Amino acid sequence: MKPFIALLCLAFTTFTFGQVNNDSALSIDEIMQGDDFVGYLPTRVSWADNSKSIYFSWNPDNDTIPSTYQVDIKSRKISKSSFEALKQKSNLGEYSKNGQWMVYQKDGDLFLMNTNNYSKKQITNTIDRESNPVFSGDEKSIIYKRDNNLFQWHVSNGTVTQLTNFKTGSEKEEPNLSEKEQWLEDDQLQYFNILEKRKNENDARTYRNEQLVSNHPKPIFLEDKNLVDFDISADLNFVIYSLSIPQKHKNTNVPSYVTESGYTENLSARPKVGVTPNSYESWILNIKTGETYQIKTNELSGIKDKPKYLKEYAENSSEYKDTFDDPRGVEIGRPVFSGNGKALVNITSQDNKDRWIILVNLEDGSLKQIDKQHDDAWIGGPGVGWFSRAEMGWIDESNVWFQSEKTGYSHLYSANINSGKIKALTQGEFEIQEVSLSKDHKTFFITSNKVSPHEQHFYHLPAKGGEMLQITSRQGGHEVTVSPDETKLAIRYSYTNKPWELYVMPNKAGAKMTQLTESTTDAFKSYKWIDSEIINFTARDGAKVPATLYKPTEAKKNGAAVIFVHGAGYLQNVHRWWPGYFREYMFHNILVDNGYTVLAIDYRASKGYGRDWRTAIYRHMGGQDLDDQVDGAKYLIENQGVDKDRLGIYGGSYGGFITLMAMFNAPDTFKSGAALRSVTDWAHYNHAIQRLF
Repeated sequence: MKPFIALLCLAFTTFTFGQVNNDSALSIDEIMQGDDFVGYLPTRVSWADNSKSIYFSWNPDNDTIPSTYQVDIKSRKISKSSFEALKQKSNLGEYSKNGQWMVYQKDGDLFLMNTNNYSKKQITNTIDRESNPVFSGDEKSIIYKRDNNLFQWHVSNGTVTQLTNFKTGSEKEEPNLSEKEQWLEDDQLQYFNILEKRKNENDARTYRNEQLVSNHPKPIFLEDKNLVDFDISADLNFVIYSLSIPQKHKNTNVPSYVTESGYTENLSARPKVGVTPNSYESWILNIKTGETYQIKTNELSGIKDKPKYLKEYAENSSEYKDTFDDPRGVEIGRPVFSGNGKALVNITSQDNKDRWIILVNLEDGSLKQIDKQHDDAWIGGPGVGWFSRAEMGWIDESNVWFQSEKTGYSHLYSANINSGKIKALTQGEFEIQEVSLSKDHKTFFITSNKVSPHEQHFYHLPAKGGEMLQITSRQGGHEVTVSPDETKLAIRYSYTNKPWELYVMPNKAGAKMTQLTESTTDAFKSYKWIDSEIINFTARDGAKVPATLYKPTEAKKNGAAVIFVHGAGYLQNVHRWWPGYFREYMFHNILVDNGYTVLAIDYRASKGYGRDWRTAIYRHMGGQDLDDQVDGAKYLIENQGVDKDRLGIYGGSYGGFITLMAMFNAPDTFKSGAALRSVTDWAHYNHAIQRLF
């Protein structure tokens, strides 16, 4: 009962700050207005085709919704894009080898642009949705997707050829007649000449029509499976397609009480933990022959290995086998094709313990292993593939690049597909967070936290290996978009107490970064926001735990403290850029103004600190991550003069879960807590299955 009363006390205290007992110039009402108070910051940055202006989403006039704006980087003039201008604006697309042409999709139609004069030609104008346009290897045609099939648009004459013919359901088959039924049919044809004549005519007509039909692709019937994705090789000879075999499971229905209709409506949510996942398979279609064959993964190295945790549940450990009798289920990611028709795929086991980088022989579906990564907890990390697809590609026709967390940090590697030799292109106790390859395939463009886990900077790295060249230099966070001609950078930059703004700079080291937007409101700018301190305290196991410390002045210090627990688990909140938790950041400023000390911890499982930190809560959520909160409280008591009887804790989602764990497992440490939108039972949260098993 005491923890519940304490929780109410903290909530009441927060309420009174916004009413009568607040010594801050800020109020709860103000900061909870969010963007209306801070200002609408620029988002969704992209370049104009000529690399002379930048598009971005913005709302400086506080309209109902944000609009697209354009800034000329020479004059720095910002203008709101008209509907007509937006219709003419191109999207990101696929460039030809010489860079003269770009094909792109917009509003479900396809366009071809000449980059010499930026003239555009509309290829399709249909109510169907055409998407994913790419040039064929010889660049004589454009390949695209429509209605779950591949089509080819010939540049020379504008004709269209269908390349695949995926169909739902099963192929119609002649009915299997019983012996009696077959005898009766034969008897009818034998004694009724007119029936035999009609049958022969119908058979002849069907045969003739089949011979006269154009060379349409052979149908591939999906039966009870779903088509997940499909891609074609550059030489147009092979298609790799993936199918899912759905498993029956019951979704959770969540009632929504506040609706436009006035009636309670059900929202379909995630299934529970433990449901059987869908199974997957990938196939190859030989375009020339129409033959299909499955990509078999039952010979992958370690494919039958059991996860280590299963041994703990064995009734007789001496008779325990380390392998399954059958191969584990896997998911094969979308292929990355080379210019000469080779296919690179990322394969992950469905238990999240293994990841293989594989070269697929398209002629027969056989596999060649380029790299394997195993993790007793779960495969993850930037660019490795967990929440998002694995990052990888071709440097040239013999060398590929990919990311791996095998050393404990996500780094960039190259591999020669002929010799099998793997080369580490980056190394150290930092993460490669984003990677792309320049158009000439000579330079990697990289975002990394090499300087500090609390900063993000942009780098160049020679594709053959060498030193990382740091391009950005200002302390903080940099979100970089490279111009089409790769000579300039559009940057969303922010600092701890300075929200995101749009900047531009030349794509070279030592260049000046020029600010283009000013988005914050006068009300926001009138307050002196805290430039909080980043500290590391020592946990009980000796680990150095990063945290953001908000300290009141000695004159205002009241001896009380609050610990904030960020959500998601795998998320970073201790950094030198404008926080995603900006409302909480502003609330912490209010707390400091009222004499409270605040500590926000990047506890075990947080993002940005490598594999061991990421997986430290494997199979024990509420273990080390909770210990870090308790040890953080100890740091405050011993080093910041906080009264041990005046410590509170709060957080939302995963942070709410940790708050509840703190209230029930460390009640002597935390005297109050506020758990918001908390996870209370992991059986209801299938998203966390990697952390559980």
